Amino acid sequence: MAAIAGFAGMSHSPFATLLPPPAEGGPGAKFLADADRARRAVEALAPDAIVVIGPDHFHGNFYDVMPPFVLGVEHAAGFGDFGSTEGPLPVAGPLAWSVHNGLTDAGFDVSLSYSLTVDHGIVQTYEMLTGGTALPLVPLVVNTAAPPLPSLRRCVALGRALGAALRSAEFPGRVLVAASGGLSHWLPSNDPREVAGERRESLIHGRADVHAFAAAREPRVRAMGGDPGARVNAEWDNWFLERLSAGDAESVAALGHEKLEDLAGSGGHEIRCWLIGQAAAGAPLAWTGYEPVPEWITGMGIGTTFPVG
Repeated sequence: MAAIAGFAGMSHSPFATLLPPPAEGGPGAKFLADADRARRAVEALAPDAIVVIGPDHFHGNFYDVMPPFVLGVEHAAGFGDFGSTEGPLPVAGPLAWSVHNGLTDAGFDVSLSYSLTVDHGIVQTYEMLTGGTALPLVPLVVNTAAPPLPSLRRCVALGRALGAALRSAEFPGRVLVAASGGLSHWLPSNDPREVAGERRESLIHGRADVHAFAAAREPRVRAMGGDPGARVNAEWDNWFLERLSAGDAESVAALGHEKLEDLAGSGGHEIRCWLIGQAAAGAPLAWTGYEPVPEWITGMGIGTTFPVG
């Protein structure tokens, strides 16, 4: 049977790789140092596989079909956006099928992909935690971009089912559970009911030419970086990390969709990935690191259920 080695949650941001490396004490320097500490702790854990839970930013999923959860079971490839790795990634296929079967038995109808495209929402944290893209992974993509989003409580329930599926998997090794996303950040709406014109068409029909859509979108994203006045709610971010350190996901789930967005912005919906991952591990955070980085448009946090030196 498989064993869960622990859980690690980590914020991601395009600007962690797009902007020049920060000078000592500069924006993002503390986060990157904390990320390196977390990587060394993961190396010491020596997991045999990793489940990475993260969002997609309209590189793999579009509003022609928008599933709440997608599990990759065979082939996965990084899109290569914003400096993340492009190309094939090693999928732990038998473990992925054990996850699928366990979630199905628990009443979750998770969409399957035999050929999954993942973007920096999965790959950046995967790379930062493991030091590359060699560790076999099970990618689980969560829709956090725009309605309909799975409820916060549904995500906690999915996490518990994921933990049970992993513990009963016929996988001879230790599995690290990782979550990528958040914390607070405010982004333009991706809701087709609220946007119009060419951008709306690309949100719905972008699959027809995903690289053209990405090329059109990337300059808009780049233009958001480097602003020291960008909105980040550090008070909420620290409250969130404190709640998970206390093993109190219920207080977070009780916020609901609208309150979460008020406090943490539209990008804050990515904390669903953290709720799933920590519920799977079934343990409170033992170590956290945090830096508000408005220049990266995001509160940059890390939390692990295992000690970090």
